[in-house]
Amino acid sequence: MSFTIAIIGRPNVGKSTLFNRLVGQKLALVDDEPGVTRDRREGSARLGDLEFTVIDTAGLDEGAKGSLTARMQEQTETAIGLADALMFVIDARAGLTPNDRAFADFARRADKPVVLVANKSEGKHGEIGAMESYALGLGDPIQISAEHGEGMSDLYDALRVLMPEPVEEPEEFDDDDVIVSDEELAQRPIRVAIVGRPNAGKSTLINHLLGEERLLTSAEAGTTRDSISVEITWQGRDFRVFDTAGLRRRSRIEEKLEKLSVADALRAIRFAEVVVMMMDAQNRFEEQDLRIADLIEREGRAIVLAVNKWDLMERKPHLISALRSDADHWLPQVKGAPIVAVSGLMGEGIDRLMTAIQDAYAVWNKRVPTAALNRWFEQAVDANPPPAVSGRRLKLNYITQTKGRPPSFVLFCSRADAVPQSYLRYLTNSLREAFDLPGTPIRITLREKANPFAHKRKRPS
Repeated sequence: MSFTIAIIGRPNVGKSTLFNRLVGQKLALVDDEPGVTRDRREGSARLGDLEFTVIDTAGLDEGAKGSLTARMQEQTETAIGLADALMFVIDARAGLTPNDRAFADFARRADKPVVLVANKSEGKHGEIGAMESYALGLGDPIQISAEHGEGMSDLYDALRVLMPEPVEEPEEFDDDDVIVSDEELAQRPIRVAIVGRPNAGKSTLINHLLGEERLLTSAEAGTTRDSISVEITWQGRDFRVFDTAGLRRRSRIEEKLEKLSVADALRAIRFAEVVVMMMDAQNRFEEQDLRIADLIEREGRAIVLAVNKWDLMERKPHLISALRSDADHWLPQVKGAPIVAVSGLMGEGIDRLMTAIQDAYAVWNKRVPTAALNRWFEQAVDANPPPAVSGRRLKLNYITQTKGRPPSFVLFCSRADAVPQSYLRYLTNSLREAFDLPGTPIRITLREKANPFAHKRKRPS
């Protein structure tokens, strides 16, 4: 039986720091600026032998109806509705504020168990603020320092009373190098990161997939800050989808908070198995789009290109085929990567996008039999022998696949350092066509075959 706890409180009291402490890693962005957290974020928490789901929420604040602040509070109210218990956090160093008192009444009206947490309680000022919190009428405050890990044993005691007996669950599989069967792959959720430039429509697309306003959206670029993961089931297949902050050119990133958001988005790419790169249909294949696609390829993730806001385009003949030609022209390193025209707002092309994600995932996991691989290799070398370097012929012996995710091969040869990059590109493109590996990154590592006569001395002349 899972148990869910929502962390609530006014802005900048340390909710995200406590969330990170409980999940054991820095998932939520933390900064001195109030209001960093906007969407609600869920994580698997552990405190001693207690295992539970914890939800980080935006700071409770008042805003005009329909404003971003008001919709942030709606996300918090949704989290409270999903939770079995609440952790109401105050800043002990700042003492009680009118907002703390108002939101304490809000927490009581939720009619759920509330644990009062006086964060930042280290030092004399923290002691005074913690004593003030008795006035909220939420019981004895648990004095902690989420940043320094102090008071966690007291928090454990308070949560232990509320929670059922812990149940051992199997650990989640997360190892790219281990070979798994097709049946196992079909049962595991596919990890998908949605990335792109700011205001490309990433959150709108995910909301349509979920069928609810799970993620905050706005015409203002930069609404998303954290990389938020959501669970989606599409036609019987499970997906874990990560919404990310928009990626701009490094020279344009000035604020510390945006740097943190971008770093979080880059971590989502490294964690994902398939990355959907979203482009604006009216401004596609711009320089930053090409840089993002190159980053995905270098990280070795499967890639799907999604051209969003297609509903705003004037429909002309051959427009879709032109997208295919443009993609292969601008992104030769992932030639053949699936490209799908979608509208996250209207729901156009969603079926095609989800099918493309599954196809890209299957190609990314593909393994080629060694016998077939070397038959192709002999034909490729005979059709186009490697060039001589400094008057000496290069000898290519054989090739084998070492792993999938992405497909990776080792080519045994003489003078590995002399094989030109142009010849490796030839082999990669030929390999891609021969074994139907469109779009996925392909890795070819060169390794020199040991010389069996190297240990023998030359005879004296």
